[in-house]
Amino acid sequence: MGELKGFLHYHREKMEKEPVEQRIKHSREFIINPEKGKMEKQGARCMDCGVPFCHQGCPLGNHIPDWNHLVSAGLWREAFRALEETNNFPEMTGRVCPAPCETACVLGINDDPVAIESLEMSIADKGIAEGWSQPRPPHIRLSQKVGIIGSGPAGLAAAQQLNRRGYLVTVYERADRAGGLLMYGIPTFKLEKQKVMARIHQLKLEGVQFQVGANVGESIVIDDLIKEYDAILLTCGASQARDIKIPGRELSGIYLADSFLQGHTRFVLGDTPQPSVSARGKDVIVIGGGDTGSDCVGTSHRHGARSVRQFEILSQPPNLGPYPRAWERPENSPWPDYTHLLRTSTSQEEGGERSWNLRTKAFIADQNGRLQSLLTESLKWETKKNGQLECTVVPGSEREWACQVAFIAVGFVGPERGLVDQLGLELEQHGGVKTDRNYMTNQPGIFAAGDMRRGQSLVVWAIQEGRSAAASVHSYLQAHKESLSKGH
Repeated sequence: MGELKGFLHYHREKMEKEPVEQRIKHSREFIINPEKGKMEKQGARCMDCGVPFCHQGCPLGNHIPDWNHLVSAGLWREAFRALEETNNFPEMTGRVCPAPCETACVLGINDDPVAIESLEMSIADKGIAEGWSQPRPPHIRLSQKVGIIGSGPAGLAAAQQLNRRGYLVTVYERADRAGGLLMYGIPTFKLEKQKVMARIHQLKLEGVQFQVGANVGESIVIDDLIKEYDAILLTCGASQARDIKIPGRELSGIYLADSFLQGHTRFVLGDTPQPSVSARGKDVIVIGGGDTGSDCVGTSHRHGARSVRQFEILSQPPNLGPYPRAWERPENSPWPDYTHLLRTSTSQEEGGERSWNLRTKAFIADQNGRLQSLLTESLKWETKKNGQLECTVVPGSEREWACQVAFIAVGFVGPERGLVDQLGLELEQHGGVKTDRNYMTNQPGIFAAGDMRRGQSLVVWAIQEGRSAAASVHSYLQAHKESLSKGH
């Protein structure tokens, strides 16, 4: 430990942010990097537990107590090395991860947990600024080739791991830029795209090849790739958005959240003179209370919406503050599990209203056939004896809300089916691609990882899946080295 009993001497401090009235005028990141000495004190709060449950909370198994200790001792370069051992892109997870590691922090049993996410971001940013993150091309090149379809966090992590083992790796991306979810699925005010581009540039310097504008299954025949590569890894994400089919869905002014967010990112990047969908001066309603819905809220604020409301069909979670003690948690969210509690995102901090127990019944048109309002009904939820939630409609609860722009953000149902069907891949009940424990699909030599396999999830889970799948691909290629070389 950098400072014995530091957790008794220092309190957790919040990350500073630009004031709301300033940050909604731009689409840049607005978290203010803390001073070096302040983060060293935050690192000193780590107790260096005998059993660090933060490892259990982190899908990547980050060596959290190690780099907390190193930061508290002022050994930032060593902390950066420890962080990079398990995480390919810590500057990204330090910004967009909901920090399940903090939920599992032992100090959080009866105090505020260690500020792990803030420390991770600070270490990563300092390491990159100081030039400690350098390209690491392999010392020896192998002849075996791996094709990766999809360049989101899972695909990029797998590409880096396999390339560093010496394989010839090519990543295919159907969009005009690599990065997948990191590039177009997360707003720039949460993750500036220069950081994504910098990592992709690093991968290129290490030897990874990228083909963008390459829609495998349409412009590129998958059978041709099967012949060319010794193994193929699918990391195409779970991009098939869930829609709602109610009266008026066809009206102008109703959009899937993903198209709205992508359009705004392209505007910020300078691809278009204006966003493809504008919320300026409109009454905006976001249907869906998750992260994607929250991103629509923040983006609508930056457009200058007249009003912003966010609807959630489920009941409001318990409001116990950001860091409830272990004994305060609900029975269904015990320590060290990630807690199902009320959380307020930075976008929700910026304004607007949130409503729960609401189901949209219909979209209502004006005289010109454009959306002018939507009709909702209130629900009452009950937990049955079998543990299942059931809802009933509250009588007389119908309400009409002014709305000229509505965004549907009710999740994703799995990967798009074109390539999946062409390959004849089996699916899980939740819609993801079915694999064995080694990430291989029912087609030999074809693997799947990330959201495409496990369903819509966190960036940190995608990186973990990419790393684990890369290890499985390596084992497969080594085990079949002779037979694959004969096949070529």
